[in-house]
Amino acid sequence: MHKKWMTTTALAALSVLALAGSASAAGELNIYNWGDYTSPDMIKKFEQQFDVKVTITDYDSNDTALAKVRAGGHGFDIVVPSANYLPIWISEGLLLEARPDQMENFKNVDPRWVDVEWDPGRHYSVPWQWGVTGIGVNTKVYGGDINTSAIFLDPPAELVGKLNVTPEMNDVLFATIKYVGGDWCTTDKDVLRKVRDKLVEAKSKWLAMDYSVTEKLPAGDYSGVYYWNGAIMRAREKNADIKFGYPKEGYPIFMDSVAILKDAKNADNAKLFMNFIMDPENAAMISNFAKYANGIKGSEQFMAKEMQGAPELVIPAELESAGQFLLTCEPAVQELYTKIWTEVQK
Repeated sequence: MHKKWMTTTALAALSVLALAGSASAAGELNIYNWGDYTSPDMIKKFEQQFDVKVTITDYDSNDTALAKVRAGGHGFDIVVPSANYLPIWISEGLLLEARPDQMENFKNVDPRWVDVEWDPGRHYSVPWQWGVTGIGVNTKVYGGDINTSAIFLDPPAELVGKLNVTPEMNDVLFATIKYVGGDWCTTDKDVLRKVRDKLVEAKSKWLAMDYSVTEKLPAGDYSGVYYWNGAIMRAREKNADIKFGYPKEGYPIFMDSVAILKDAKNADNAKLFMNFIMDPENAAMISNFAKYANGIKGSEQFMAKEMQGAPELVIPAELESAGQFLLTCEPAVQELYTKIWTEVQK
């Protein structure tokens, strides 16, 4: 480890400790995060540097995480909500206003991700990773156009019964609304009826809705998926026949951010962790594991070679305009979408 880096880190730790008051850089930290999304090497480095034992508990959707924390008695310190859910966490008083914008390493956050709609000025959260939800296909099974949501909404014969679709409600509804010609957060009954009918029809042609893409797609258990770009890149690294597509009808862009829970037992260690992951070298460790961009300036120089110019991370110019950030809809709209989703799940 470079002496210069050690000095910078030590100063950062002191800065965070000063903010935290009587913080102790030893003890425990309990992280509640998406499954298969956290770099073991990065966690090991944090544990050794601060003498903190980290425990990670997985969840499989934003709704699962929110319901668990709402119920209380969870014992978690950190959670990693998506941008379209973070305002809900904040409005319900579930998060600590940790003021990461005052931490030493906040200067490394890319300006694009500072004054964001879901956490203006970043008083509650810091970037974890960001990416897009798109199409992954085994091109030995299907050789047609994959830059379309038709892959899972009107699947070609070669892919029927061989598809996996993410169980994340908003990602699926976003793509489907765009596919039938609507706009995100629409309340148009005709559009939503088309969405419901299309999903009910399409689901009968899917094999699964689960989170096993990084293993099952390259192994051939699935031939096509609607899923997140980083996971599909990991699948391609195991099977070169896997290709990624950006649906031309419209695809969601997401960012997941680290936040501290209001009732965290280890809030001081959680603040240390927040500052730690805003260091470019540590942010790169997160990305090198899960294969998503991270939002921290300077992390690129520490990225693995295969991350540079990867097709899952570089959106083709002609398809850039089809991407839209997945933001929070009004509660009444979200209720409509949940009803559709419940019907699709039957």
